[in-house]
Amino acid sequence: MEIDEDTIDLRSDTVTTPSEAMREAAATAEVGDDVYRDDPTVNELERRAAEAVGTEAALYVPSGTMANQIAVHVHTEPGQELLLERESHIYRWELAGAAKLSGVQTRTIDAGERCVPTPDAVAAGLVSEDLHRPGTGLLSLENTHNYRGGVAVPVEEIEAAAAVVDDADVPVHLDGARVFNAAVALGVDASEIVAPVDSVTFCLSKGLGAPVGSILAGDEAFVDEARRVRKLFGGGMRQAGMIAAPGLLALENVDRLAEDHASAERLAAGLDALGGVTAPEPDTNIVVAHTDAAGVEAADLVTACKDAGVGCVEFDEYTTRFTTHLDVDDADVADAVDRIGDALASLA
Repeated sequence: MEIDEDTIDLRSDTVTTPSEAMREAAATAEVGDDVYRDDPTVNELERRAAEAVGTEAALYVPSGTMANQIAVHVHTEPGQELLLERESHIYRWELAGAAKLSGVQTRTIDAGERCVPTPDAVAAGLVSEDLHRPGTGLLSLENTHNYRGGVAVPVEEIEAAAAVVDDADVPVHLDGARVFNAAVALGVDASEIVAPVDSVTFCLSKGLGAPVGSILAGDEAFVDEARRVRKLFGGGMRQAGMIAAPGLLALENVDRLAEDHASAERLAAGLDALGGVTAPEPDTNIVVAHTDAAGVEAADLVTACKDAGVGCVEFDEYTTRFTTHLDVDDADVADAVDRIGDALASLA
């Protein structure tokens, strides 16, 4: 999808453009060879990222998908099972990476609208290794939950799910691509969300606004092994301080995520007022609009919105996602609602 300067781009919070301060930081960053651990800017980013989520260590990687797949690889052995929610990002959007890269099969749990499986559902999904069965090697959870509409999962639900597998000596990974959105929405520190799990991914290149990069965090031993797997997966970067420097500034953008959440609330209210559209009030910055009552398929709405100058993405047959971010202001939200209304009218 080509985006022109008049388009209000709500496809994702990955579309943010770096601030002038980020561009300046990139241009002036002190650098070294990160594979040799010689890049001071990357080292500082990893230190501050670990501090931000309350872990011993952290690793800078090119993308959230790579971070998740490194975690799967480190925590599991080939032939084990990965237990995860059936609409989770790792299962739905990462090209069967767990099978291709780590030789593990997936067992899914349907957590429904609550997004994190109940303790009973986790217990039912656990598989003990025996002569015929592979055994569960990892439980993966997600917060916020992307596909469910940016739901911020309460800490106690993460704790409850993690406690079940802890008793079975199975590690837990949290896909926290937008964990700071969850923290802001729930009014807690990100470290509280991360405390029950063994590793966490979070993205610098989504709501925090950096041009590139994600973080994988955990204890020292986990991160040491993750660093080796990053090299195996082709993620060992050299003078990476030039892209890590904007990431340091991105970590300062956590508190302003509340503005994106407020924008999403206004957007959802505007869309919900359109005929044939249902847009539940969002927890964070992701708005899902259901158009089955209007008889409008998401693919058609996406095309019509593009023609009207709004970027969005198809999520399901009658569900379209709109995501607010730091490049979207109040005027953009109001304008977007009007344009989407026109797009719907064109499909009537």
